[in-house]
Amino acid sequence: MTFIRMTAVALACLLAAAPSAMAATWTVDTAKSSLGFAGSQSGTPFEGHFGKWQAQIDFDPANPASGHAVVTIDMGSAVTGDPQKDQSLPQSDWFNVKSFPQATFEATSFRARGGNAYEAVGSLSIRGIKKDVVLPFTFETEGSSGHAKGRLELLRTDYGVGQGEWSSGQMVGLSVAVIVDLRASK
Repeated sequence: MTFIRMTAVALACLLAAAPSAMAATWTVDTAKSSLGFAGSQSGTPFEGHFGKWQAQIDFDPANPASGHAVVTIDMGSAVTGDPQKDQSLPQSDWFNVKSFPQATFEATSFRARGGNAYEAVGSLSIRGIKKDVVLPFTFETEGSSGHAKGRLELLRTDYGVGQGEWSSGQMVGLSVAVIVDLRASK
């Protein structure tokens, strides 16, 4: 076989293999999905959600390490259903949306944990503070549809959320969960 022919065969093999190494791109149905949070105030649990966010997700359960995701959250869209909390969250002591209108989660890769369990490995940025995080989640597929559910536990003060009198955890608990429930299609 000539050098040119061998090179052509090798290139063809590489191109044929390339799609299997790439992760599938998922389009999130935000109407059927939610991105929420849970915490406690004076020992009483509360939950809320973000009304505006976008997600770009490339994920292949058969090759999770090749995946990547970016979720951008409009911090001013946080609602709990409690008017006092809803008025306070955008303020400078909490999310400070005037200075930091968005938070970003970026997964640089994914890891299989067995069965339908995975981890998204990346970073979370809130109020200009970026920290490495690992989001555990489950992922179920049915045809070209997928459903991911996960929960990330964090300390709100690690991100500067809850300034001044709110930083101690006496009134509002320091532990907060970010709750992900996404429905998407390939």
